[in-house]
Order: sequence, then structure tokens, then C-alpha cells
Amino acid sequence: MKRTLCFLLMVAMLISGCSAPSEPDSIADNYRVFYQIFVGSFSDSNGDGTGDIQGIINRLDYLNDGDVSSGESLGVQGLWLSPIFKSPSYHKYDVTDYYEIDPEFGTEEDLKELIELCHERNVKVILDLPINHTSSNNMWFLQFTNAQKSGDSDDEYYDFYSHCAVDQMQGGHTYNALSGASGIYYECNFSTDMPELNFDNEAVRQAVLDVAAYYLDLGVDGFRFDAIKYVYYGDTAASADFWSWYMGELTALKPDIYCVGECWSNDAETLEYISALNCFNFQMAQAEGFIANAVKGTPMSVFTNYVENYQNSVLEQNLDGMIIPFISNHDMDRASGYLTLATKRMYMAANLYILCSGSPFIYYGEEIGMRGSRGGANTDANRRLAMNWGDGDTIEDPVGTTYDPDKQTNGTVLEQLDDSDSLYNHYCRLIRLRNKYPEIARGDYEALSFSESRVGGFRITYDGSTIGLIHNTADREISVDIGTDFLQICDYIGQGEATLEGTTLTIGPQTSVILK
Repeated sequence: MKRTLCFLLMVAMLISGCSAPSEPDSIADNYRVFYQIFVGSFSDSNGDGTGDIQGIINRLDYLNDGDVSSGESLGVQGLWLSPIFKSPSYHKYDVTDYYEIDPEFGTEEDLKELIELCHERNVKVILDLPINHTSSNNMWFLQFTNAQKSGDSDDEYYDFYSHCAVDQMQGGHTYNALSGASGIYYECNFSTDMPELNFDNEAVRQAVLDVAAYYLDLGVDGFRFDAIKYVYYGDTAASADFWSWYMGELTALKPDIYCVGECWSNDAETLEYISALNCFNFQMAQAEGFIANAVKGTPMSVFTNYVENYQNSVLEQNLDGMIIPFISNHDMDRASGYLTLATKRMYMAANLYILCSGSPFIYYGEEIGMRGSRGGANTDANRRLAMNWGDGDTIEDPVGTTYDPDKQTNGTVLEQLDDSDSLYNHYCRLIRLRNKYPEIARGDYEALSFSESRVGGFRITYDGSTIGLIHNTADREISVDIGTDFLQICDYIGQGEATLEGTTLTIGPQTSVILK
């Protein structure tokens, strides 16, 4: 009788351990799945061919319908908007006025409406804020130029931008002669149209702080910071010190602020910034990143050991830090070009980064397998193509696009919505599964290895609860001995099923399993 009662009690505990509240804690803070929107290419509300803020508003039910358990929307919990400030370019990374929404995209009232509607659905909104450089048409630069031309060192804009004489130029930096100011060269590492601000000037620091404060007052939840290592290009320590100061000021204004930095570099350099702010993990992304390589056949232990070690490195730098995984963004060739839907590799890649520690980012259209690559035309516009809605949206490709639309062979949103096996619906299920287990986002990861190289996973512990997360990246069913740590399968997702008999776990092809 005692043995029977103990057994029944154990079963009851296991069953309750696999359940989760409908509003899990994992979406009540910053451990969220974000969705990157290249605004001009997402959805057009007024028929001019350019995406805009009202277009995003029109698509909110697609992104998040306000019910995380409905299964009727993608279910993302955060939006990253590419720069929306006034700018002469289609990409808007060269800002002429930080305090004006570019008319192509709408108005400040549109932004307020979007924020309000998102907050009603527990969706955070972060703005892409490029502050290391501005447009050469920015009022700040025009006044800097006038002050330099007149030699007025008392002018408040005289030292607003990084500049020097020819014999003071730093190796590896790019400079351009300042028109009308003999012997003066301004720093412009991205383009001559994008001069670099001088962050040794306290007025510059205050100016960029004021910009961020303005939009925090407007209701935004935080920022994605472009090119963070270019604040003091070539001097990581100085750049990291700036971001520590800046984030300290912003956190004082909004304690729960969500910020993420772009440090496109190796982990050693990226970790220099982690004590100040979370940074995207570029080592996992792109065609030869840890995620793609794992899906294509690299032993899973390479991926799992990396994730464990990187998480530990992040936490050593910042106890509140987290991994920000992704597979592609607006500066990269789209993942479905090298991880095809036909092989289901895009599905498995989604498993690896959505079911990962921290806060994953989905690039718009990734959930339907959109394609796009720079190619021989060498243009990033090919990576930022019009969202493939398939429902008559008047959105058009950006200026400079050369990508053949006939290469978009993976179907539209409209075609995938009602297809239960579509990549879109796979993403929907993945996000709901991630929300069900707060351990996935917030837990401590310990890599698990098995005799089969294509099977690997983690023991994940959070708040006294431990789960197992095991992936099979192969295109065949595999059985492995998992020992006695886990007694029950809670969920699985992928191209097959999963069973547990004794200590033998059998996982279908390209499938992930959650156990207790």
C-alpha cells in the first residue's frame, strides 16, 4: 500500500510538473521572444508602397492577438523597430532629426498608438537608436561645420563630432575632408554621409541621453543600439565605459528598461560590453554559426557546450545578463537560403534558438521562410525585401533591390496560416511551448552529451525546478540512454514523435523533447 501511494504521489507530482499557468512569468519581464521589423518593408497602410507604423498596427493580430494561449497569432512578446527617425535613406540609419518621425513612416501620434496597443497585449516596443553617427544633414553636423569653418571654438557645436588634422588620423579609421574648413577631417567609419559624434564632449553625451529620455517618456520600453563598438572605434575599454555610463542613466529613468547592443564581433570583445547591456550573440548566427552548423551535422556537443559556456561567461560579467540568440537580421543573408524548408532545417534551427536561454529575436519573414541575399549586386536591400503577405498588401521592395521575386518559393503568410505543417505554425507552437516552461528562458544550462553525436541537450534548472531539453538534429529516428534523471516526457516538437521506455529515449527526426 505504501509503495502504491508513493508511486501515485510521484506520478501526480510529475503530471503537475509538466503543467504551466496560462500567463507564465516568462512573458512578464524581459525574457521575451522579440520580432525585428524593418519598418519600410513590413506592411503598407496607405498604398504608397512603403511600410509604415500604421501598417504594423494593422498587423498586430498577426504578431500577438493578446492571448498567449489562443494559437491564433505568432505570439511574439516584443517588437524591435528599425530606425523610424527622419532620414534621407530608405534604411534610416543616418538620422537628420531624432525628434521627428520620418514622414514616410507616419507621425509621433502613430507611434504612441502602436505603443499603447502593444502594451494592452503585453508586448514591449524597442526602437533602433543609432547614436554613434548621424546624417551629414543633421542640424548638429551643419552647425559643427559652420563653427569649424569660422574657427569659432566657443561655439557649442565646435567639438560635437570626431575630427582632427591629417597628421592625427588613427590607423584603421576612416576620415573625410570637412568642406570649407581647411586641414580639418571628420571621422566617418561607415560612410562620408555618416559622421561620428565626439563622445569626449559632455554636450554630446547629454544630447544622446536626451533623445533616449524623450522616447522613454513617450512610452517605448527600450532600445536596440546600433554598432556599439564604434562609439570609440578601436578602443573597446572606452566604448564599454561609455555604455556603462549611458545604461546607468537610462536605468535610473526606467528600471525595467529593455536594451540590447549590436557588437558584431567575437565573444571575447562582446563580453566586454555585457556588464553594461545585453548583446546579440553573433557566434550562433549566420550560415556558419553554431545553430546552422548543428542543424547541418556538426556534433550537438559543439552547440550544447558552447551555450553552457557562453551563458556562464555572460553571468560572470552580469548576473542579470542573458543570451540574445538569433539566426539572421537585416545585415545578413536570410537563413532559408542555406537552411531550406524542404530539408526541414529551418524548422530545426528554429527549435535551437527559440528553445534557448535568454531572449531570442526573429527577423520578420523568417517565420515563413522568406529568402533574400546580397548576391553579386552587393546590396543589403536584397536582405530587406517586402514582407510576403499574399493578401494584397501594397508593400514594395526597398530602393536598390535586385533580388528575383521568383526565388520566393516558400509561400506567403496567407498560404501558411491554415497549413498546420507550415513553418509559420511551427513557430507559433514553439513560442507557446517556450512560454509553458519558464525554465527554458531563465534557467541555468548544463550540457548533456550522448553516444549519438546528432543528439544533445541540456539539464535546465530554475527556481527549484529542473527540466531536460534534448534535440535530435538528424533526419532519422535515434534512441539514446538518458539515465534516471528524467522519468517523463512532457512535450515534444519537430518532424517526429518521442517515447521513453525505462531509460531509453527515442526521438524522431529533427525533433526536440522536454522531460521532467
